Amino acid sequence: MSESGKPFSNVETSGYVGFANLPNQVHRKSVKKGFEFTLMVVGESGLGKSTLVNSLFLSDLYPERVIPNAVEKQTQTVKLDASTVEIEERGVKLRLTVVDTPGFGDAIDNSDSFSAILEYIDEQYERFLRDESGLNRRNIVDNRIHCCFYFISPFGHGLKPLDIEFMKKLHCKVNIVPVIAKADVLTKKEIQRLKCRILQEIEDNGIKIYPLPDCDSDEDEDYKEQVRQLKEAVPFAVCGSTTLLEVKGRKVRGRPYPWGVVEVENPDHCDFIKLRTMLITHMQDLQEVTQEVHYENYRSERLAKSVRKNTNSVIKEENGVGGEGLSDKDRILREKEEEIRRMQEKLAQMQAKIQAQK
Repeated sequence: MSESGKPFSNVETSGYVGFANLPNQVHRKSVKKGFEFTLMVVGESGLGKSTLVNSLFLSDLYPERVIPNAVEKQTQTVKLDASTVEIEERGVKLRLTVVDTPGFGDAIDNSDSFSAILEYIDEQYERFLRDESGLNRRNIVDNRIHCCFYFISPFGHGLKPLDIEFMKKLHCKVNIVPVIAKADVLTKKEIQRLKCRILQEIEDNGIKIYPLPDCDSDEDEDYKEQVRQLKEAVPFAVCGSTTLLEVKGRKVRGRPYPWGVVEVENPDHCDFIKLRTMLITHMQDLQEVTQEVHYENYRSERLAKSVRKNTNSVIKEENGVGGEGLSDKDRILREKEEEIRRMQEKLAQMQAKIQAQK
């Protein structure tokens, strides 16, 4: 059989090579391997973060969660809770990891509430850098944060100082997507006013949120219109619900009120569908920006620090500080011994892995 699936005897040889089938090969390989995506959700308690995530992926990512009471919240510090779930849809597998940040913004003094989040993001970059630099790079698990939903309270008149400070700290490390939570408490005019105010404050403070990529000139008009609507919807005003209700003979997920039902998946009621469309259709781009921009920034800074550290060590040794006045021959011998020790450690690790596989 040929690459196109036809018998070799029937393949047309004139004007056809077969590389047009390469996308199909990539597709088959990707489907077989599956996809990985890590989403971080940040915001104050009570803004519906868990409900929205469960609504987005039609899964219960927090089956055993215990909600702290008011007394416990007073002493609670920011901790990070990573939940991983395998989702399969039409034969395509997605390994989704959602990192929640319970305790963020709940304390009286929130000046240090984002340090744990910054440390976690850097830890994932450091782990990936270490795995990428190792001997066995075939099965690297990518736990880097590809996207961060930052939840903004609908009850204020824009961004709080904590919101501004957090996004300024993180916008160079992760793709930030601002989300107005519980939008069903606002009228359409109030939502539009709040969106304009938030975008203005983001621009005034020099905050870089995730920019939706521009369409190529050869894209179809429907896709261009979709991207235009998504760009206009930022920040996304959403509400979530996992409750199924019956409305005019239809089963919908929504929130019941005395005056009617807010349908989560109705674009006239909120931006839930637009947020989900943005996440699904731009999932690959979010991963590429994480790899090519944020991770590369971290990697270059990390390597630059290592070079500076090594340079300072060499200068100290040459000046007899900390090097005990070693000669060039002794210094080379010491470096060779250190290199042999590292190689022995790697060899032992490889042997242990081989034994484990047997």
